[in-house]
Amino acid sequence: MRNLYALMAGGLFGVGLYVSGMTNTQKVIGWLDFFGEWDPTLAFVLGGAILPMAVAWQIAKRRQAPVLGGSFPANPEPKVGRNIIVGSLLFGAGWGMVGLCPGPAMASLTWGGSSGLIFLLAMLAGMLATPTIHSRLMVAAT
Repeated sequence: MRNLYALMAGGLFGVGLYVSGMTNTQKVIGWLDFFGEWDPTLAFVLGGAILPMAVAWQIAKRRQAPVLGGSFPANPEPKVGRNIIVGSLLFGAGWGMVGLCPGPAMASLTWGGSSGLIFLLAMLAGMLATPTIHSRLMVAAT
């Protein structure tokens, strides 16, 4: 039953990404183009995401466990370190270059979006290569 709800939530999220225009790479690139022809309409998507999450976090604080079982994930450390900054810059650069991030790329697979598939394959390659690259960089830095 838990997997069915997860599937329904993922499907609803994907539909929301499509309806809001987050899967339209040109619209996303226009939103990120502050010094060109900036399209601010996706700011409503951001605002529309923050409000329900703020409500959900308040509800979660009052609960002992999630409705569908399991446990809530631990709160992340509030510390902003070098890894967070570098990762955020790389994420933003990739998002700005192609107009996709992981959620919209996965959603685009449902209608055969080849750019989403290419993005996801590149993302998986990066995820597999990151531990090796990270450890080599750490060794080189010491």
